[in-house]
Parts: sequence; structure tokens; C-alpha cells
Amino acid sequence: MRAVIASGPGGPEVLGWGEVPDPEAGPGEVVVDVAATAVNRADLLQRAGNYPPPRGASEVLGLECSGIVSEVGEGVTGWSVGDEVCALLAGGGYAERVAVPAVQLLPRPAGVELATAAALPEVTCTVWSNVFQLAGLRRGEAFLVHGGSSGIGTMAIQLAVRAGARVFTTAGSAAKLEFCRELGAEVGIDYRDEDFVERVREETDGAGVDVVLDNMGAKYLARNVDALAVGGRLVVIGMQGGTRAELDIAKLLAKRASVAATALRSRPPAGPGGKAGIVAAVRAEVWPDVERGVVRPIVDRRLPMSRAAEAHRVVEASEHIGKVLLLPDA
Repeated sequence: MRAVIASGPGGPEVLGWGEVPDPEAGPGEVVVDVAATAVNRADLLQRAGNYPPPRGASEVLGLECSGIVSEVGEGVTGWSVGDEVCALLAGGGYAERVAVPAVQLLPRPAGVELATAAALPEVTCTVWSNVFQLAGLRRGEAFLVHGGSSGIGTMAIQLAVRAGARVFTTAGSAAKLEFCRELGAEVGIDYRDEDFVERVREETDGAGVDVVLDNMGAKYLARNVDALAVGGRLVVIGMQGGTRAELDIAKLLAKRASVAATALRSRPPAGPGGKAGIVAAVRAEVWPDVERGVVRPIVDRRLPMSRAAEAHRVVEASEHIGKVLLLPDA
């Protein structure tokens, strides 16, 4: 089969389109003929040599896909050849076929075109596991998500609004902020020329926000704590702003606040904290509203996999809103 191959660590130019061995379905796995995959920030880190795949995972990039089940491995129940699915992956999505544990499959939501469904697994599982399962966002609380126009951000806004939260978001342009407002964000903050801590304090009469979902890491750590309300919860899921920073424990104690950092890719398929439980929760809690159109995947553009380098440049430059999809070349 063909797949996107990196000639070595480096910039987008290292990505090419070539031949690799076909995957086989091991016990508990299925093979999916890929209709589309999506570009995630983790893919950019792996391409640069800074985020190796978990042990045993494919070296091919790609943390989610949609497609049709073409092979079912030993012990798999509930899925059959021909099923239209999307899947959360540990790697391998930038290819014509991928093997995936069956517990990480989701059915294509009714009303969502098959390729478009590739924009759903990573964002829904990330947002649900962090904002709702971990941080416990509740109706009436205030929620801040950084990078509201990203794939994660656009889904976080929709799910938080659906849950009855007051949504704050940051983004880097007026057009992106307007899109976030259309999704339901009440307060949009241009991080290029506004201080999000000051805006949060102004809009909440000094109280702060109850939950922050952060993709920046070190750069925003202290300011995120400043923006928290008493009893607030900060969840860090990215390192775009670095990995090392000082944390003022006195502020956390005064606010009775908490800081958590999580990763989805490295979780095992099953067991405590595994992907299976997250996927099952997303299917039960999020999929019905996706099928009703209350929550929708946001897709900026679609490109053939042979143009993966171009897709990476778009995402690195933050020129997109929502997800950038890659489809196997005809």
C-alpha cells in the first residue's frame, strides 16, 4: 500500500508518498481502508523528531482516520467487513490502510459524510476526556479554551456550550474570533494584542474561570493560574509554548485550584484510563448530538496525501480553522 513516509526528522519537505507493507489485523484489531485522516499538532512534532510513537505503534503519522472495515481480526465482535467507521489511532493514519484496536472504533455518525468523519475522533476524545471526565465542567461554569479556532478549540467550544457553560476563547485574528462566536463562544480574546487574564477578570467581575483547556504549556502556565477562579481546574494538553515554567503553589493553595497534564496517544487501548473507556463515553455522550447536527466537525480544507507537506505548512502557520484533512490519492 502507499503511505506518507518521512525521509528523516525535519521540516514538511521530508514528507513523501511511497510504498510500505500492508497492515494485518492482529487479535482484537481490524484493518480499515482509509477514506481520510486529519493533521494534528502531534504529527508535526513527530515529523520534527520530537514525539516518537508509542512502543508497537506504526511509524507512519496520523492519529485518526475514517474509512471502511476490510479485515476483522481474531476475537473482534460488534464490527464486520464493510462497516463505515472512524477511529482513534496511535499512528498509521496517513496511509491507504491502517490496523487499529477494535475498541478504538466509532461508527460513522448518521448525517456525516465518511471522509468528514475523520475530523472527529481525536478532538471529541480529547475534549470529552479532559474537559468533562477530568475537569468536570458543569452547567453555569465559565470555561476558557486557548486556540478556539483549532480542531480541539472548535469542538471544545461546541461541547461546552451544549453543556451550558459560559465560553471564553483566545484566537489570533478577528476572523477566527468571529467564527468562534458563531460556534457559541461568548467572549473572544485576540491573544496578539489583548491580555486574556485581564479580559477574563473584566468579564467575570474578578471571579475568574472555572476550567481552562490549554495547548500552550509553559508560556501560559502562570497566567492560566491567574485566570482561574476559586476551585478552578487547569488542564494542559499541549506544549506549543514550551515545557518548563515556574508554578506558584501559593496561588494554587489560595484558590484551592488544581493543574493536570494529560496525553491521549500514549494511553493503552484498554484497562483503567485506556482509550476504550474514552471512546465508549464519546459514543454514548457526544455521538447522538453529532448525529442531530447539534455538534459538527469543522473542516478547513482537504488535500491528497501526496501533498501532506503542504498540509503541515498550513497547520504550522495556523492558517486554518478546524481540521485539515488528507485523503489517499486516487
